[in-house]
Amino acid sequence: MRRSPLVRMTLLALLASPAAALAQTQPAPSPAPAAAPTPIPFPQALERAANDLFSKAQIEGERVTLVIDPLIDGVSGAQSNSTRSMQQSLIELVGRSYPRFQVQPFSAEALARNPAVLVGTFTAVNNAGDAKGARDAYRICLTLLDMKSKRVVSKGVARAKPEGVDVTPTTYYRDSPMWSKDPATEAYIKTCQGTKLGDAIDPLYAERLNVAALINDGILEYEARHYREALAFYRTARVLPGGDQHRVRIGAYLASSKLGRKDDAVEAFGDLVDSGLSGNQLMVKLLFQPGSTQFIANPEITEPYPMWLSQIATRAKQKGACLEIVGHTSRTGLPQVNERLSVLRAQYVMDLLQAGAPDSRGRMIASGRGYNENLVGTGKDDASDALDRRVEFKVIGC
Repeated sequence: MRRSPLVRMTLLALLASPAAALAQTQPAPSPAPAAAPTPIPFPQALERAANDLFSKAQIEGERVTLVIDPLIDGVSGAQSNSTRSMQQSLIELVGRSYPRFQVQPFSAEALARNPAVLVGTFTAVNNAGDAKGARDAYRICLTLLDMKSKRVVSKGVARAKPEGVDVTPTTYYRDSPMWSKDPATEAYIKTCQGTKLGDAIDPLYAERLNVAALINDGILEYEARHYREALAFYRTARVLPGGDQHRVRIGAYLASSKLGRKDDAVEAFGDLVDSGLSGNQLMVKLLFQPGSTQFIANPEITEPYPMWLSQIATRAKQKGACLEIVGHTSRTGLPQVNERLSVLRAQYVMDLLQAGAPDSRGRMIASGRGYNENLVGTGKDDASDALDRRVEFKVIGC
């Protein structure tokens, strides 16, 4: 049988250099996975991210007005002792090393001058990138926005060790009765974490900056125990474009409660429930004793629980909604124990709901997730990870 010249050349190549010919037939090896970032002590990590941010800022002007939209947790959206201390450290660093930037309060007056706006997130992560692994580091993300050009003009990132980090929520966020995915907060997180240099600023974030400044004023007044002033800020924000936000509803509830305005507090909480049911999900902070299905023995915290549960049952009935009640736990303990505990807690809450609304039987089911859906994930079992021990109410088909 005669072979074509091409076949003969291929056979000769194989005989002359079989290893080289074989190599040509093998797929290229996959690139080695990138090495995990090396976390460094918290103060140094913040300084590294901030120096990158300010030294490389692509923004015009000898003097640049700078406002800081308060830094938040990159998952929950809450401010903490750490995010507050980070903000103060950033202000001190700018004054010491970057006099070109003139820090002004986060206010409508400062925003009217189209300043540079700094946003930042501080997020517990598994340093090796294992989504189900323990959160053993913190990711710092800083982003600088130029409101004149409506562009991202600088970025700074770093990884911090957990030592010396205090992620206990500040008073407003600690007192908040529930958590929800708020579009305004998600736009903030996306603006910080989901952008690159030169990107346009998220319109949703930019449009709600003035409202965000009012909300921040309300939070600061609440934490200073100036509850009337706080309520005034929330009510003002609520009627502005973009003011229909979860943080505004929470603020109105908290301030009304502190002022002893029970009817207003009930209505404000009902407003929160309606909003959550409309989004098919309510995440409520019902705090339990460790390893138990009983609420914590602190009447100051648990006193409003009956009203909360009554409003949830009533508003769900008004909407004709059926609910899946989902329990969650922190990471402490064995997985199988936590899964069972989370189910028992959900069952306990369902029993309380049905005791107050017997006609709701057959419209609710209970389930648990253990610690598989932690939001904080540090396993400290204190105020810092209270969101991980939440109870969710999910709207399901009847």
